[in-house]
Amino acid sequence: MTDTGRAAAVIVAAGRGVRAGGDRPKQWQTVAGRTVLEHTLARFEAHPGVGQIVVVVAAEDHDRAAMLGLPDRCTVAPGASTRAGSVLSGLAVIEDATRVLIHDAARCCVSPEVIDRVIAALDTHQGAAPALPVTDALWTGADGKVTGTTDRAGLWRAQTPQGFHLGPILAAHGAFDGDAPDDVAVARAAGIDVAIVAGDEDNLKITTAADFARAARILETDLDIRTGTGYDVHRFGPGDHVMLCGVKVPHGRGLQGHSDADVGMHALTDAIYGALAEGDIGRHFPPSDQQWKGAESHIFLAHAAGLAAARGFAISNADITLVCEHPKVGPHAGSMRAELARICGIEVGRVSVKATTSERLGFTGREEGIAAMAAVTLVSS
Repeated sequence: MTDTGRAAAVIVAAGRGVRAGGDRPKQWQTVAGRTVLEHTLARFEAHPGVGQIVVVVAAEDHDRAAMLGLPDRCTVAPGASTRAGSVLSGLAVIEDATRVLIHDAARCCVSPEVIDRVIAALDTHQGAAPALPVTDALWTGADGKVTGTTDRAGLWRAQTPQGFHLGPILAAHGAFDGDAPDDVAVARAAGIDVAIVAGDEDNLKITTAADFARAARILETDLDIRTGTGYDVHRFGPGDHVMLCGVKVPHGRGLQGHSDADVGMHALTDAIYGALAEGDIGRHFPPSDQQWKGAESHIFLAHAAGLAAARGFAISNADITLVCEHPKVGPHAGSMRAELARICGIEVGRVSVKATTSERLGFTGREEGIAAMAAVTLVSS
């Protein structure tokens, strides 16, 4: 996870964001098919100039971070009671970088160009941050009435990521007492010069409920949404259990196959490959290769999910239908959903597992085997 040739990134996601409304902090709410934090993280994951990524989360949100698979994608650091304290916590776990970008999780529409400009400015400055000049007239007011005007000359609307050389900003945060609105304030208190680079109107910070709609419009402008389907069948043979969606289900017979014959997981894996136009399991794990004989199917699913992530896609939702007379799937569906979600690195609420019979018709009705169908939706970052 270390890379001295690239900047580290600290994404601050420990705030409560109460002005945005909702039943959870804004960074954990969904916009354009994914959580705000997932969109933000994906922007930095996809940038070639960014190496280690640290996401700072509040202690009460660690379960949410785990459900999204964040510990497998980045370094997770504990949040503090203030923003400055949370940033210091994130800076402290950077492993091997000389530059750092500090970004608000709520700015999920940050563009590669803005990140480029901040990184480039660090070649000649100790610090750099994007901003937009104030162009509207500025008023003072009281009791709903205008009381005066203020000169807008030299005023800027600050944005993130704010970039710094790691040593100086780490020392600045370590010496800073109290809280600050952003890291530029901390840097200037320590005498660090900060260059202004061009910001972006689309780099909004979600603050109120209305901002979610605007962020969705921006994110969906270049959104790539793909669907894929998968289908698999395995016949019954000797055995005392079947593997279904990663769960060992007791049964009088087992399923036969080159691997562990997990028909549900195979169907989902093929659905992901299909959405990516990457063929099927046989293309990536040929049955002629004996190293895959008896392999556990989570290997295949993890590969497909990893391939999707590497291509810049997140799994928005997955739906699996198992077709069989027996065993009964209902008692195990919850465990199946949890296991599939864990392997794919997504929330359980994005995974559906259900079952149906074929009314005693066909090979499933005669209990000769089990079939599975799967559908998946991938959403680009």
